[in-house]
Amino acid sequence: MSLPPGARDVRRSGGGDINEGWHVTLADGSDAFVKTRAKAHPGEYAAEAFGLQWLGEPGALRVPRVLEVGMDYLALEWIEPGRLDAAGAEELGRGLAMIHQAGSPCFGDPRAQAGEPTRFGSLALPNEATEDWPSFFVERRLYPLARLASDQGWLTSAGSAAIERVCELAYELAGPLEPPARLHGDLWNGNVMADRQGRPLLIDPAVYGGHREMDLAMLRLFGAPSERVFAAYEEVVPLAEGWQQRVELWQLPPMLVHGVLFGGGYRDAAERLALRYAA
Repeated sequence: MSLPPGARDVRRSGGGDINEGWHVTLADGSDAFVKTRAKAHPGEYAAEAFGLQWLGEPGALRVPRVLEVGMDYLALEWIEPGRLDAAGAEELGRGLAMIHQAGSPCFGDPRAQAGEPTRFGSLALPNEATEDWPSFFVERRLYPLARLASDQGWLTSAGSAAIERVCELAYELAGPLEPPARLHGDLWNGNVMADRQGRPLLIDPAVYGGHREMDLAMLRLFGAPSERVFAAYEEVVPLAEGWQQRVELWQLPPMLVHGVLFGGGYRDAAERLALRYAA
């Protein structure tokens, strides 16, 4: 366990599958949530701090304030958790639409130095910028994930051929081209927090510039907070025609990520999605 210098009143708090989480009092008296892990990747917590600040920059949704960043820890303001209510779900939808509209300078890493990978635990995916969304989707997500799955020996020849075919069809499948949106990048239900007033906050980002439907598809993958979220989103900016047919296409990369990291039924689900869009 690594904590900020002078931290006291250390109490364990939920940290997820990858990091340990601690509720602490910092040296200046601030109440903080600290996430830490042995052998964290260099720059990992600095990248997360940047992601939170980038998502918070438009002022559309709250993110925890970054208090301290170390090589092996990240200290955030402590938020007393609550439950997302109906008004909070609508605020989430509207706010997410405005964050997406704030845009990104490119499809990929928005930072000036570019090229920092997106990390999901031990898994790193390339984030170098590409000229358009279908290229990013294929070159920075599907191909690298298919290679990892093949190296692990669980992607069947039919599944590999299906992903190859999806890559070939990417421009046709991706729908109308849009400018790069400012994405959370790992927006499953568990990364939407609510405070005691029922208002939403975004946590644990893996940011990049991409297609806005990616965040929405991820939010549907493991149980969306409420359909109110999506209705409120479209009140701000409607989705392009045919978005319903693309939801599972955008879910293919996170399903492959879960297959690589956790195996099990995620592997079969990933192949099923690839086969659907390869047909």
